[in-house]
Amino acid sequence: MLTVPHQGVRQVSVIWDLPEEAPRATFVLAHGSGAPMSSAFLEEIAPSIARAAGLAVMRFNYAYAELMVRTGGRRPPERRPALEAVHQAALDAARARFPDLPLIGGGKSLGGRIASLLAAEGAALDGLILLGYPLHPPGKPERQRVEHFPAVKVPTLFMQGTRDALADLDLLRPALERFAGQQTLHVVEGGDHSFAVLKRSGRNPEGVFEEIAKAVSAWTDTVI
Repeated sequence: MLTVPHQGVRQVSVIWDLPEEAPRATFVLAHGSGAPMSSAFLEEIAPSIARAAGLAVMRFNYAYAELMVRTGGRRPPERRPALEAVHQAALDAARARFPDLPLIGGGKSLGGRIASLLAAEGAALDGLILLGYPLHPPGKPERQRVEHFPAVKVPTLFMQGTRDALADLDLLRPALERFAGQQTLHVVEGGDHSFAVLKRSGRNPEGVFEEIAKAVSAWTDTVI
């Protein structure tokens, strides 16, 4: 459990996925808006990244997700300050466990966006891995969440599917030019916002998870 500075929730749950050998960096992987850290996607991708990339991967629940798990049902995400407070506490805890390793932030959808906002505000990060960045709401491409991009100075890996309803790639590519730091875009062919692929594509989920993990490993080789 992680003690957090959040009114009403004193602690949130944490899961670590560690590589077989000594990790070369730490990756704090936040969940998306609709599911906690135990979502099917994160349950698969977190250990895959740990193995393939040699990262110590830490997952955690935001406070609203912790309440969702404890009480059942669904809850909407909290406002940005509350999310950032818990997320920063998670980054601090990861740094405390592995103080000598590079620290990478990021997450799935909402979690990745919050990590990028913290990076823009000056959080001590060595990189970002954003899995399905929510560039805009579904069907509203004019409402792009890019205002902080020019302030993100750390190397950043964007992992996006070609069928992602929250990220039109024709809009994301020019938006990435506003980044202050090095940015890398890896496109998962046929993937939706959660990187699920259609059966007729001939691809299977395991192959997609392997592709993502290998891309993270290659990016880590380059920037860390």
